[in-house]
Amino acid sequence: MSKLETNSIGKYSNNNVSFDDSLNLKSYSTSARNGLTSAAGDLIYNSDDNKVQVFNGSSWNDLATTAPLTVQYLVIAGGGGGASGGAGGGAGGYRNSYASETTGGGGSTETPLSLAVSTSYTVTIGGGGGISTVGNDSVFSTITSKGGGDGNGYNTSGGTGGSGGGGGHGSSSGGAADTSIVTMGFAGAGATNSSVGGGGGGAGEVGSTDAGGQGGDGLSSSITGSAVTRGGGGGAGGDGTTSSGTHAGGDGGGGTGKMNAAGDAGTAATGGGGGGGGFNPPLQNGGAGGGGTIILRYPVNYHIAYAGGAAGTTVYQDNTLEKVTTITSSGTISWSLIT
Repeated sequence: MSKLETNSIGKYSNNNVSFDDSLNLKSYSTSARNGLTSAAGDLIYNSDDNKVQVFNGSSWNDLATTAPLTVQYLVIAGGGGGASGGAGGGAGGYRNSYASETTGGGGSTETPLSLAVSTSYTVTIGGGGGISTVGNDSVFSTITSKGGGDGNGYNTSGGTGGSGGGGGHGSSSGGAADTSIVTMGFAGAGATNSSVGGGGGGAGEVGSTDAGGQGGDGLSSSITGSAVTRGGGGGAGGDGTTSSGTHAGGDGGGGTGKMNAAGDAGTAATGGGGGGGGFNPPLQNGGAGGGGTIILRYPVNYHIAYAGGAAGTTVYQDNTLEKVTTITSSGTISWSLIT
């Protein structure tokens, strides 16, 4: 039987081994490799498989390459609450690093996080705001999405948030989108109409002003493997003595605003803004904002673990060798390498 031949070292300096030319492993076909008298640790290049292989003492195995722990994320905060007798709430801040999809407010795709194994990372699912209350922030590691701005009542400006809340009817301005971290949503609409408030801003567009009163639409993401729209602003309510009907929430979970009834809540796990309620006495309640969500996508050879109350559900993406985890409660998470 032939014996595996080794490369010769051209020279060395101090503790660093160097070669006169590039290191070239000896190539063998599979049949020739199997005829070698080998010891554990021997390396060859298999010319049939086009792979570097190592002998472990009993068999030849491909030299493994481990994908780095690069995590793509969609982090959405809780939506702002709609006002009693007033405007729609803004959607929760929408931050996205998946593929070439955009972040809320027209922002560019963010950069995925490069993380370390056996390290704990914070996950916080932001709850939706109550009546005329700002939504709560969602957090994943260093990524924070700001809660949606609150919608407000008669002649009161909308609140600032991930997306801004709508202003109440009676010549009031919409809330601005919070850009203190990054752009993550659009502004709420002001109201110049004496009857209808402004629609809350969405991840994908501003809310509608006056008789329109619709919430701004959200954005679609396929991070889970199928397209889902989230981050819609709440529709406006207003003075039902002079106008009637409803004003739709933005696509992606925005609650419907009502002129003669309570506004609808934003949809859970979308960060949708709450719809505004009717104004004519007695005031009708605004809808609560929808809670946020955190969705993470990472290589299949890592296992996620939960602590401190965190929980989630994981789905394998067989066609991409990736996993998608939807975080369902707050706490800390970590990863380990599957060996």
